[in-house]
Amino acid sequence: MDVKSPKPAPAKTAAAGYRRTGTGAPKKPSEPGWISRMLARVPPLLPSTCALCGTSGRESLCTPCHKRFYTRQHRRCIQCALPMPVTGKELRCGACLKDRPAFDATIVATDYFAPSDQLALALKFGGDLRLAPLLARLIFDATLRNPVPGSEVQLAMPTLLAPVPLGRERLQERGFNQALEIARPLSRLLDIPLRAQLLERKKETLAQSALPVVARARNMRSAFALPFGAMDQVRGLHVGIVDDVMTTGATLNEVAIVLKRHGARRVTNLVFARTLPT
Repeated sequence: MDVKSPKPAPAKTAAAGYRRTGTGAPKKPSEPGWISRMLARVPPLLPSTCALCGTSGRESLCTPCHKRFYTRQHRRCIQCALPMPVTGKELRCGACLKDRPAFDATIVATDYFAPSDQLALALKFGGDLRLAPLLARLIFDATLRNPVPGSEVQLAMPTLLAPVPLGRERLQERGFNQALEIARPLSRLLDIPLRAQLLERKKETLAQSALPVVARARNMRSAFALPFGAMDQVRGLHVGIVDDVMTTGATLNEVAIVLKRHGARRVTNLVFARTLPT
């Protein structure tokens, strides 16, 4: 399928930081599953079932499941989105204070545990593209939680969105980029223009999930770049990076390094699920 970015919408003006208040088109996969993935792009016209409990209805997530799993929010580090103690006024966790990441903020819809992890897995490895708009909607809901739960901080929204890119080989093998599939509906919900090919992956990397934590940053080093035509298009902008799951943050940190190197003013991650430390 051809990966094209939608026609850019007028960019919004975002406040600086936060304020305190009161690579080429992939070949069509040859395996039979590509047909079901293409059909999954068609909006459902008939009653569907809840992705979590299977209750019949027109919504992909029923109201009881939404209330049970996606309305209870705990206090998070404003930078890496890991849970923090309810008490205390510090906005960042100890790890971010000690070794601050290149990205400035992270907004997540939920933590990566059952049953939310099954939604991410079904999209990424099961090819169920019908779940992408649902994950986008849950991320959008998370952006509306202002001020940030447990604080008086209101995060500014990006002026431009971009997905974490896949390498050419993995894109051809999978047939789609799950981050891009989430970013498309999220762009429409936020009314923020999407640049689908703002970033490119320079090298094929090992799957992060297969590596120990200490090796993940090294695995992603120099993995991303801005195409020549985009090198001057992020200067002074607040860029939002969309992904499905944030584990250690090594991938998103490497993306932010590249964007800051080319003059991006601020980088905010917009992610469906955050893996908790073990």
